[in-house]
Amino acid sequence: MNRKLKYTLITLSALGLLAAGYYAIAQKEAAQPEKRYRFEEAAKGDLTQAVAANGTLNPVVLVNVGTQVSGTVRKLYVDFNAKVKAGQPLLEIDQSLLAAQARQSEASLHSAEAALELAVANEQRMKSLLAQEYVSQQDYDVSWQVLKSARSAVAQARAQRDKDGVNLGNTVIRSPVSGVVVDRQVDIGQTVAASFQTPTLFKIAQDLTEMQIYTTFAEADIGSIRVDQPVRFNVDAFPDRSFRGKVKQIRLNPTTQQNVVTYNVVVAVDNPERILLPGMTAYVNIAVANRKAALMVPNAALRFRPADMVKPADNGGANAMKAGAGSKVSPQGTAKKDGKGKRDVSSGTVYVLEDGRLMARLVQLGISDGRSTEIVGGELKAGDRLAVGEALQPVDSKSGSPVRMRLF
Repeated sequence: MNRKLKYTLITLSALGLLAAGYYAIAQKEAAQPEKRYRFEEAAKGDLTQAVAANGTLNPVVLVNVGTQVSGTVRKLYVDFNAKVKAGQPLLEIDQSLLAAQARQSEASLHSAEAALELAVANEQRMKSLLAQEYVSQQDYDVSWQVLKSARSAVAQARAQRDKDGVNLGNTVIRSPVSGVVVDRQVDIGQTVAASFQTPTLFKIAQDLTEMQIYTTFAEADIGSIRVDQPVRFNVDAFPDRSFRGKVKQIRLNPTTQQNVVTYNVVVAVDNPERILLPGMTAYVNIAVANRKAALMVPNAALRFRPADMVKPADNGGANAMKAGAGSKVSPQGTAKKDGKGKRDVSSGTVYVLEDGRLMARLVQLGISDGRSTEIVGGELKAGDRLAVGEALQPVDSKSGSPVRMRLF
């Protein structure tokens, strides 16, 4: 028993020494920044800052065709995707009732004209008798008044006849423009009512070779957008293809939702192949700034803060700011302010590996594309290794591959 106990104690002691050695080695490895953190290099390259938004493709001119008269749809002359010309019949509404009203108005006009003829003859007769002093002036005035009333009745009957004739003609709905029918909202036998609001029967796109994108941009981005600026966009129907357009209009009417202010931007698009269809979702990207051979750092380097490092106090005292595509300040960047409270220079902090240690460097930030940020000032040069995150496990500084340590 004593021998077995002795061997057991020796084994436990050896295991304890091995564990202590492993812990010491791990602590030594962990103390080295190259083992603790992941690094990327600052590099020079071309950088483009862009603002992005989603929008909807629409025809430049989309005409809603309605009706001014009520009735039942009797005939349909066109369908979806039909090409139409201005004045071409689209549908016909049952005209039985309106035709009867037109005939009634025509008969009323004939009656009024007959009454007018009698009034004219009576006035001429009374005028002759007045000259011979067989009737009084009052009798003649009465005949004159009857004549004027008859003329007014004829004018009124003629106007009613014309009105009923127009309504009868409106039973045939014609295309106001040449284009393509993109929507039909009625069928044969359906009753349309134009009592309070004109119903929409068809939607006609005047020209599908020219389209527009209606999109909205936040007020933080709208200051960088200008009319005639080039635009690139994609649609889900053609994910591997990029399309081009240009800013046509920046509408001055703002929209505020939950304290977020946005502005409508209209983008003009040429569609000679007619492959872009109305209603498609467009993912719009507008380049607002470009830099050639800019010194760039990954945004992860600006966000990263080592747990045992203290950020330099020379940061202007401003709060950390978010950044992304379309923002001038990268993550964890700060904005120095002048005496008037306006943003002057954006700044941030990166941690550079120098002589086996991490050194904090204040840098001034330029534009960003959401992944990398331009460095316009500070003690940083191309090739510097910047800490971008914690290493999941020790990493070989030469090969960059994880180092695995085992006891057995």
